[in-house]
Amino acid sequence: MVALLALTLTACGGPFPHDTIDVGGHSIKVEIAATPDLRARGLMYRDSLATDRGMLFVYPDEAPRGFWMKNTRIPLDIAYADGTGRIVRIAQMEPFDTNTTPSHYPAKYALEMNKGWFESNGVAVGAVLTDLPAVDPE
Repeated sequence: MVALLALTLTACGGPFPHDTIDVGGHSIKVEIAATPDLRARGLMYRDSLATDRGMLFVYPDEAPRGFWMKNTRIPLDIAYADGTGRIVRIAQMEPFDTNTTPSHYPAKYALEMNKGWFESNGVAVGAVLTDLPAVDPE
C-alpha cells in the first residue's frame, strides 16, 4: 500500500498522496498528510476544496490534538478520530482563525472536509472512518 501511495503521489504531481476512505458509509477521496511537513501545510493557501474531497491527517500515536486555520481560506469541518477510526469530535472552523480547535479526546486521525459536510451527510460523533490508508506516519 505504501508503494501505491508513492505511485499516486508521483502520478498526481503534488506533495500529498491520495486514497479513498469510507466515512459513515460515504466514500470520499482524501489527500493524506502523514509527515510533520505535510501536516503543518495542510490545506493552507488553497481557495477551494472539491465536493466529497478532504484531507486526512495521520499521526503515529493517539493523543489530544488541536488545529487552527492560520493561512487557510476555506471554511472547514474537522472530525477527530481515535486509533480505531471512531469519530470522537466534529467541529467547525472558520478561515484564518488562529484559535485552536481541540480534539477534547485522544485522536490518531483528523479529517478536514468542507464546512457542513458532516451534518449534510448525517455523519456524527461515533461514526467510523474505514478503509484507512496503510501508511507509516512520522
